[in-house]
Amino acid sequence: MKTVPLIAVVFAGAVVVSSCSGGRHEPTEKYYLVAANIKLSYWQNAQAGLIHAARTFAVQAEMIGPDTYDPPAERDAFRKAVAAKPAGILVSAADPNIMRPEIDAAAAQGIPVITIDSDVPNSKRVTFVGTNNYQAGLMGGRVLSQKLNGKGNIVVFTMPGQANLDERLHGYKDAIGEHSGIKIVREVDVKGDPRIAFDTAEDIMNREAAKVDGFVCLEAEACKEIADVLNRRKAAGKVILAMDTYKETLEWIQKGVIAATIGQKPYTMAYFGTQMADDLHHVKPPTLDRNWSQDLFSIVPAFVDTGATLIDKSNVDAFLQAQTSAQANK
Repeated sequence: MKTVPLIAVVFAGAVVVSSCSGGRHEPTEKYYLVAANIKLSYWQNAQAGLIHAARTFAVQAEMIGPDTYDPPAERDAFRKAVAAKPAGILVSAADPNIMRPEIDAAAAQGIPVITIDSDVPNSKRVTFVGTNNYQAGLMGGRVLSQKLNGKGNIVVFTMPGQANLDERLHGYKDAIGEHSGIKIVREVDVKGDPRIAFDTAEDIMNREAAKVDGFVCLEAEACKEIADVLNRRKAAGKVILAMDTYKETLEWIQKGVIAATIGQKPYTMAYFGTQMADDLHHVKPPTLDRNWSQDLFSIVPAFVDTGATLIDKSNVDAFLQAQTSAQANK
């Protein structure tokens, strides 16, 4: 996917201008954010962005979804949101195949749906707001290649079929493909359960530690578990590349166990996504029942890139301090 920053900025400006006009919002107007594993700090940050946007517009907002990684339960939560006839829905699809018909059904009812974090590109969602996941994978893959000096065996922890993670893996593969000495020897499906990452890392260190030089985590939960395993065993020389900015992940970077992580902006995804949904609710297009990504006259960009940041030992202290300040100001 290609970013379209100019169009995105123009649309954002339109949102801000129209949103500042008085009297268009009703007290019953409500927006939903639907995700899986919503107790994770990642989604708590997204919820903060959602609530901030809702307060700005004096409307209602709610994040719903299962407390664990459960794609069917996320689908059920999405159906609940649709049944409430909301002004708009944001959704991060754990399984795009499950969510595609649900999104299309919502669009047919005139409910604008915007994907954030993890896309469903072949659905009738209006746009995707989130990380350029392929570029995030390239970023991580290049750091990994540098840390390994172009040679080593890698184990990847992911959840196959989730669009954002598949795109990150594609980026990693393209980056390390430039180095014939680096091989992905195993892809582990963690199924949203950090215990699988911990147990798999334990098994690798017991049975084939000498054959594995690095670990790549395409989602947030796995690498802090892997770092814990390696730290307990005092295993030196292994390279770990993580995802997202959990406090434990950043602390493992400080200690030198994790080499780097790629930080995303879930707060921004939810805040800006709500702005876009609000504008689509109040300035309705003739129909939402269309494939927006292939519409050459679409009023919105196909993709809004919220950005990603590489965090390593050179800048991790600043990110930890920012987290501490944010928590203190809640």
